Amino acid sequence: MGGEQGLANIFIDIIPDMCFVVSGDQDVLVYNRKAREMLGLPETPSGPIPFYSLLTDDSPRPLLPVLRTTGRSPEAEARFRTADGRVIDALLFIRRIAGVGADFLYVIARDVSEFKKKELDLLRFSNVVHYTVNPIQITDAQGRMVYVNPAFEKATGFTKDELIGSNPNKLSSGKFPEQFWKRAWEQINAGKVWTGEVENRRKNGDALFTQLLISPIVDGEGTVVGFLGTHRDITEQRQLEQQLMHSQKMESIGTLAAGIAHEVGNPLASISSIVQVLLRTLTDDFAKEKLGLVQSQVHRITKIIRDLVDFSRPSSYLVQPTDLVRSLTDAVEIVKMGKKAKDVTFITHIRRQIPVLPLVPDQISQVFINILLNAVDALQGKHGMITAEVERENEQVRVTIADDGSGIRPEHMPKIFEPFFTTKQVGEGTGLGLWVSYGIVRSFHGDLTVHSTWGKGTSFNMTLPLNGKGRKDV
Repeated sequence: MGGEQGLANIFIDIIPDMCFVVSGDQDVLVYNRKAREMLGLPETPSGPIPFYSLLTDDSPRPLLPVLRTTGRSPEAEARFRTADGRVIDALLFIRRIAGVGADFLYVIARDVSEFKKKELDLLRFSNVVHYTVNPIQITDAQGRMVYVNPAFEKATGFTKDELIGSNPNKLSSGKFPEQFWKRAWEQINAGKVWTGEVENRRKNGDALFTQLLISPIVDGEGTVVGFLGTHRDITEQRQLEQQLMHSQKMESIGTLAAGIAHEVGNPLASISSIVQVLLRTLTDDFAKEKLGLVQSQVHRITKIIRDLVDFSRPSSYLVQPTDLVRSLTDAVEIVKMGKKAKDVTFITHIRRQIPVLPLVPDQISQVFINILLNAVDALQGKHGMITAEVERENEQVRVTIADDGSGIRPEHMPKIFEPFFTTKQVGEGTGLGLWVSYGIVRSFHGDLTVHSTWGKGTSFNMTLPLNGKGRKDV
């Protein structure tokens, strides 16, 4: 019998996990070498050791339920405290064994501390990835997306279900040559990090500019098993850069306009003077008629130059009594000179006498010009009509500018006053005109709204108080 006991001890000692034989009273009767080494137990127990005394205070107590059952228990977890105070997370495998006159529990405790640590690290990492504001995507080694975080869904407009299993080129703008992505793939497949700026497309077709960092995910053997793509949305930065370039271009145009006005104005003044002298001295009616035509065209050119100078002159941003009707009619005259407006009929209605309003003249003119130019564009070079009406309603003035052009699509209506929103081709518009106009009107305690029917036309309605209380910042 003693030989059998010794043989049993040998077998229990070669098991790489901690092993215990526990009595029905929860006392440890036998343990193996691994348990002695990890928990600092004596070579042989001098007496019963309560099993629970080996556990931390907050450890689960898995043995009591087992004693009330028969057979093998499900796996359980416990936390052991080592001799030097460390805590070991263990996965327990417990089996009830029937003995002579008593039952015993055979407990194997597998150290899973390292696994638990990795599990916690993975949980922390997954939470960071999931809740970060930066769009993140994870692909397998073949480039198929296996994970996207909520920020990625929000940035692209696609749902997770629409993206998982797809190749990232689903978002491609198509603006990068094949060689560009070939070099990127060669770098990340070699286990190196790749960074660059890319332009993708959101689900609605809008441009999405991001700084992209792709990190290879490598297993323990150094094999690339996937890729982590981290995006930083720089769309707004790109739009601001375009706005800055546009502002610099407009500043250059203003300087050029002032120079043209100076260089052309002087010869025009001379031509105008000569024409006036000839008109006073000639008696030929035919010659006088033709000179009259020359004089009218000189006046027209002079007015264009004066409008250019007024447009290029920096605004004083000073609120002053402003003739709203005069500002509107001047704006109409400026827009009528454009090439696109040659087939457009402009009609202006003044319903009642309109008093002067406290406004910034340059800014309210800018609003009228922006809206009128949009109306001209909506006609797409075809014959059409643009109507401008001014009327007084109680203590406010209403200005309505309407066209019978193409109208605005319903899905675009909520974005019409957003900065950088435009349906025009690149280079034809900045998407700032209506946004700036809305801000200007609001700064004068007014309101600007739009009504449109796709395929029939658009109407912009501006209301301004008769007695403004000064300018406010918006």
